[in-house]
Amino acid sequence: MLRKYVIERNINGIGKEPYEALCDVAQRSNQVLDELGTGVQWLHSYVANDKTYCVYLASDEALIREHAQRAGFPADAVVEVQSVLDPTMSPA
Repeated sequence: MLRKYVIERNINGIGKEPYEALCDVAQRSNQVLDELGTGVQWLHSYVANDKTYCVYLASDEALIREHAQRAGFPADAVVEVQSVLDPTMSPA
């Protein structure tokens, strides 16, 4: 079973990188994901100043850290998502 994780990556200057550079990062991530197989999936990332917040599905935290190590990305914090909160949960 795949669980959802949020990964915080401290990457100096990432928020100022041009679109093309971010595409290169995505391509590198996808290459490593292909090598690792079906136990890990990248959903999306948010770039904010000097950090990225990435949302992944993975069988375990170790696989996320392996992806980061192989791709050359930091994984400063890896946290399993316990639940999701959204506006639809509020009574009408």
